[in-house]
Amino acid sequence: MRQYPLAALLLIAAMPLAVSSAMLCGAQTACPVREGNYRIELPQDGDIRGVFVYFHGFKSSARLQMQQRSLVEMTLAHHLAYVAVDGIEGGWSFPHGPSQDRNEKTFITNVFDDLRQRYGFTPDKTVIGGFSIGASMAWYTACEQGEKTAAMVTFSGVFWDPLPKPEDCVAGLPPMVHFHGTADQTFPLAGRAIGTKFHQGDALESLAILRERARCDMKAAKKVTLDNIECDDVPDCIRGDSVMCIHNDGHEARADMLDAGLTAMGFPK
Repeated sequence: MRQYPLAALLLIAAMPLAVSSAMLCGAQTACPVREGNYRIELPQDGDIRGVFVYFHGFKSSARLQMQQRSLVEMTLAHHLAYVAVDGIEGGWSFPHGPSQDRNEKTFITNVFDDLRQRYGFTPDKTVIGGFSIGASMAWYTACEQGEKTAAMVTFSGVFWDPLPKPEDCVAGLPPMVHFHGTADQTFPLAGRAIGTKFHQGDALESLAILRERARCDMKAAKKVTLDNIECDDVPDCIRGDSVMCIHNDGHEARADMLDAGLTAMGFPK
């Protein structure tokens, strides 16, 4: 019988525990990836048809986002896993934003790769979303990596000035629903200055960029009602509808809006 050194035997004995520990992530324990982490909660009935990857607002975190139970539970009701991605110190490092702490494109790619390897979530099963600056992060993710997502549902945040050009975004932009309030003073529809160096972008101008890149036929625009909000729907884009819902309230992301947005995007399939 072959004899192994004691150190090798100890390493072999530890390997199953290390692998098991790596799998034990979820809502309470972060799933580590290179450059950061995320948290995840799965539908308890086992009927899992995709994943909603959500970017939190300013000064929040993945841990705090998992406590926003109305959004989590609405996502699970749509047979989607809920993923809260963790920013750095409550912020995101998108182009022209106040924070530049991490290469978010690379980090988010790592999250997508881990979700595929660990849970089998392929691009056709991946919806992205976010609130406020987290919505901005989702918009830049769609712009830079839209082919890795099936749809986008966002609230109260868009691009920042200077806005990207249509050609800066990938051609395969996902279909989308965006909710924004006329009474939003934190991220107004027209945007606002943040200090002397940074400026939130205009929501309608940001939307026009995505619609131009997605080759939407504006002549086909129509009115639809989502969550009792009259929305502008342009159905004939490369991959599906581009929907903007402007409501009369403030800076918020509500479960009823999420319900309407996910339904409009065809989830669950």
